[in-house]
Amino acid sequence: MNTSTRSTARTVGVAVRAMALFTVLLGFGYTVVLTLVGQLALPAQANGSLLTDSGGETVGSSLIGQAFTDAEGAPLPQYFQSRPSAAGDGYDAGASSGSNLGPENDDLVAAIADRRAQVAEFNGVAPDDVPADAVTASSSGLDPHISPAYAEIQIDRVAAERGIPAADVRALVQAHTQGPRLGYLGDATVNVLELNVALDQR
Repeated sequence: MNTSTRSTARTVGVAVRAMALFTVLLGFGYTVVLTLVGQLALPAQANGSLLTDSGGETVGSSLIGQAFTDAEGAPLPQYFQSRPSAAGDGYDAGASSGSNLGPENDDLVAAIADRRAQVAEFNGVAPDDVPADAVTASSSGLDPHISPAYAEIQIDRVAAERGIPAADVRALVQAHTQGPRLGYLGDATVNVLELNVALDQR
């Protein structure tokens, strides 16, 4: 075996051993360490931020929005409603996407006008009082939040349907309103699933 062949064989041997070592360290060791840290330090987040109802049944994740509708797709009046979703048939986590329609697209303009009229009628408010997030989908189609303004126009309807004071419902909305991140990034939001679970547990 000449020097060139020995050098090549040594290089290949070093590469194979290095690959095996780093596969174990980074492919397995790193994963195990991060999993353990997540389970010990942030177990709820590491397991999907799942929410349960009063019976202990999992009803969803606080990170992924969902629709609160009946079998025919009609909104359930006793629940706060999420914003529209363009993901699949609506809030399909396997088809996350926006509509990709521009603000001057005729179909989008017509859809927004139709949604605005429906939301206004459903909540007993004027069309001008309907905020933008009530009629437009998020870019992912899975946003679990609505604006405090959209929550506000739904309070009287939810309170009436549940037979509870509007002040109590408003207090729940305020309790589930999250301010801007770090105090200045983004806007205040209301997590719809968390709010509806709190209503059911009330």
